[in-house]
Amino acid sequence: MITIYRSREGVLETVPDIVSGCWINVIDPTSDEIERLVCEGIPQDFLTYPLDLDERSRTEREDDGKMLILLRIPYFQSQMVDVPYITIPLGIILTDQFIVTVCRYPNEVINEFTSGRIRHLSTAKRIRFVLRILLSTANLYLAYLREINRTVEAVEDQLQLSMQNREVMELLKYQKSLVYFTTALKSNELLLERLQRAQLFRMYPDDEDLLEDVITENQQAIEMANISSSILTSMMDAFASIISNNLNVVMKFLTSVTILLNLPVIVTGFYGMNVDLPLQEYAFAWQVILVICVAMIAITAIYFSRRRWF
Repeated sequence: MITIYRSREGVLETVPDIVSGCWINVIDPTSDEIERLVCEGIPQDFLTYPLDLDERSRTEREDDGKMLILLRIPYFQSQMVDVPYITIPLGIILTDQFIVTVCRYPNEVINEFTSGRIRHLSTAKRIRFVLRILLSTANLYLAYLREINRTVEAVEDQLQLSMQNREVMELLKYQKSLVYFTTALKSNELLLERLQRAQLFRMYPDDEDLLEDVITENQQAIEMANISSSILTSMMDAFASIISNNLNVVMKFLTSVTILLNLPVIVTGFYGMNVDLPLQEYAFAWQVILVICVAMIAITAIYFSRRRWF
């Protein structure tokens, strides 16, 4: 799908044809749509690279000045899948006339621009537009990391009383997401350092300052992802032991209760034998036996309680 936008007085509007100073948003294009963009002078490789979900962050430049910036952005799949948060490639193609963004899936980074939440947006200022995308990507990483931390805290409360592996498997899902985030953020960091060394963003002081903000936000996301991943790894090891301990406590309690319930069975089984037994001549022998059973249970229960076996 190809959608063409152009800003007018800070407001983004859709236009039918490709014009100078426009933004072309491409989502999962067909072969015909790719051919149309190739006819506009865009290299075909620049359009197909971002569609490969395994592409790494990098930059490429053609001899005629066209440039591809390929970065990895966070993508939320669903809470029901094995990995709720992954990263996908987003391609940004710069030409002399317009800017093109290419991605396999609709994503929150592009949606933030198309929904009008970005104020004072100008599609004609191509370098500033790229920096806005980079900054939105870093901010989205931070937002998703905070969401992961909140979800992990909720699972942590359930784990304290858990005796099953369901909560641990839930934590494993988010640990995988953090691995994806950490790898992508480090790759994006190398990309930003490469862009900072280039002369592309040094034409205007505001652009250079915005690039510094992007690098700072990306480094903050890296640190946050590393901290969250370390905490989650330690938490999973700790709660694996907690689940085992919870199960041991239950088994210990059930074993103690079984012992207490078997004490009367021993006494009554002894008096069920067809031989001469103590107290068999007394009319209140069964009351005496009952008192003996209760006393044995009480003494054993007190002993178990002092040993903390309950």
